[in-house]
Parts: sequence; C-alpha cells; structure tokens
Amino acid sequence: MHKLIVDTDTGSDDAVALLLAALDDGFELHTVTTVAGNVPLPLATRNALITLELAGAGRVPVHPGCDRPLLRPLGTAEVVHGADGMGDTDLPEPASEPKPEHAADVLLSLALHHPGEFTLVTLGPLTNLAAAVVRDRELLRKFRGVYCMIGAPDAVGNVSPAAEFNAWADPEAAEIVAGAAEPELVTWIGWDVSRQDAVLSDEDQRRLRELGTPLGTFADRINRRVAEWASAVTGLDGYDLPDPVAMATVLRPGLVLARETVSLRVALGDETRGQTLVDRRRTAPAPNLTLVRRVDRLGFREFLFETLGKTVLPS
Repeated sequence: MHKLIVDTDTGSDDAVALLLAALDDGFELHTVTTVAGNVPLPLATRNALITLELAGAGRVPVHPGCDRPLLRPLGTAEVVHGADGMGDTDLPEPASEPKPEHAADVLLSLALHHPGEFTLVTLGPLTNLAAAVVRDRELLRKFRGVYCMIGAPDAVGNVSPAAEFNAWADPEAAEIVAGAAEPELVTWIGWDVSRQDAVLSDEDQRRLRELGTPLGTFADRINRRVAEWASAVTGLDGYDLPDPVAMATVLRPGLVLARETVSLRVALGDETRGQTLVDRRRTAPAPNLTLVRRVDRLGFREFLFETLGKTVLPS
C-alpha cells in the first residue's frame, strides 16, 4: 500500500483531488498539509477537513502550514473558487479539528523517519515544501516521489498571460524546489495538461450531476463558480480540473501519455513573475525536473466518474 501525503490550498478542484486520493484502494492517504493559496490558510484547512469527512477519511490528520508566501503578500483566487473556496455552497462546518504541528515540520519528520515510504503530492503553492527544503536540502530525496501541480511550460497562463497560479502565488518557493529537484524524483504537472486533457464539457458536467451520489453532487456544486469563471476568462469548452488530473497521474500512472525531462527555472521578476522557463538549448543546465505533458483524456474522465460514483459513509 503506497502512502500519500497531500499538500493543498483547498479550493474546489483540490477537494476533488482529495476525494480521488482518499478513495483509491491502492493508496493510503496518510497525512494532509495545508497552505495559503486559493484561499487563506484557515479556509484551506477547513475545506480539507470537510472533504475528508465526506470521503469517510475524517481520521486523516490535517496540519496547517504557511499562511503567506515566503517573501510576498498573499494573493488568493476567490474570484475563481468563490469566497469560501468551495463555490459559495454554504457547507456545514467540519466536526474534526486540525492538528497543531506545522506542515513543514511534518514533512521533514515523516521524510526523515520513513525515508522512501511516502509519495508527496502538492496541489497549491510550494511554500510549505520550500520552507522544509530550506532546512534540509536533501529532503526531496527522502520521498518515494514528489509530484507537483504547478507551472505552464507552454507559456499559456491562467493568472497572467504566461504564468499558472501556483507558480505565480509563491515563485520564490517554486524556484527553491526546482533548484533542489532531480528529474528522477520530482515531477511537475502543469496547467497545460489540464487545459488540454482535463476539461469537463457541458456533457461531462451533465454526466457528473447524473451520477446521483453525494460525491458527484458535491464535486458538481463546488465547481460551479469555476465553471462561470472559465466561461468568462479562459475560453475553454467547459471548466478544467488541474489538481484532479495531477492526482490522477500519481494514482493511475498508466494515464500519462507523454513526459519530458527538462531544465526548468521559475521567473521572479515583476513582469515575468511565476513563469516556468524551460531551457531547451544545447547549452542548458542539466535537467532538474520531469514534466508530464499529456494525459489520456478519456481515461482520466472514466477514472473521475468511477471514483465520484462511489457511495461512502461520511465520517
């Protein structure tokens, strides 16, 4: 049984990714850590607790972490996910409470005491992970693998013309992680994958509603604000699910159709903030990351609908 740690800034698509992780028979969702990003830290933590309880995984510990980027003011995405990060759905408060240990301390401790046992999946800005890497430069090598939903290696952005939100939200953190990464250990799944292979069309959204399960209804309701934003801003044929498709590459690696090993850095300048810069020159530095570039679109949808079609007892 593979053990997962998920670091999340729990907005609506993060919540769907958490459901995929909590309900997969081949993985144990061991720990969740939260970070400010889509919403402020208290909301990210609340939303993670609510989602885990819905999935029957309320006993999974949730550890809050950094409440702001390393060096910048916090910039959030309520315009995308709603004021509560969950589509303004007026969800009931969770019954469980977060744990007191800081997320960065938890990442360091689990990796130190259980080297090679945990797979880490990050769904938000990399602030928690960078804060831990600064304290232990070898940290990334102590995980079984590290998978991050971050970046726009094709230079098509969703928060600026060329930057993806998680990289833009804390570019210094992203650059720290990229600088410590090795392609055999760290994989980034960017918004390019979501934009191409994880868009739910009107027909897909109808199918989601027609599942008739609490999980399907939850996933549909919390993403309605995202659907409105996507229609107005991105021009996609529906809304996309960046965090769920990133999670799917971990839980179902056979869905990955194309990978690329690259030399990548993250831009920190005011005008280029958060751009993920892939250097393909012959003189480029040695590769430091593996990028997922394409995912099986139909396979991802079937995995999503299969999972959200399950009936579970909330905890």
